[in-house]
Amino acid sequence: MAKDIYHNTVRMALEKDGWTITNDPLTLKIGGRLAYVDLGAEKLLAAEKEGKRIAVEVKSFIGSSPVQDLEQALGQYIMYSQILERQNSDRLLYLAIPGNVFLDFFSEELPQLMVEINHINLLIFDSGTAEILRWII
Repeated sequence: MAKDIYHNTVRMALEKDGWTITNDPLTLKIGGRLAYVDLGAEKLLAAEKEGKRIAVEVKSFIGSSPVQDLEQALGQYIMYSQILERQNSDRLLYLAIPGNVFLDFFSEELPQLMVEINHINLLIFDSGTAEILRWII
């Protein structure tokens, strides 16, 4: 299983933001098959004294076609979110993308439509500083 080129960058960004990485990767099992979400993390919310847990799929969007990259990312996101839902997981799934991809490609109608229709949660990160820029739920 190959890791996305920004896998470690997103991991560092999450850790900087106070998240504890619990799974790298997060293994999902359904039937006799396994699927692997890039990262599982949790952040303890002291005020509520309960943990908030997430799963993060990292995508670089550096292929020859951003539309094909979106097709692949969308397929994985939908599959992982449905498995998490079926397993009654309390993890919220995010698609992590670099800030420049968010500004350049995700500002277009097609990706915006896919995010809206499929209820995709986005984690936008700075690939240079390994920092989280924005959470979009």
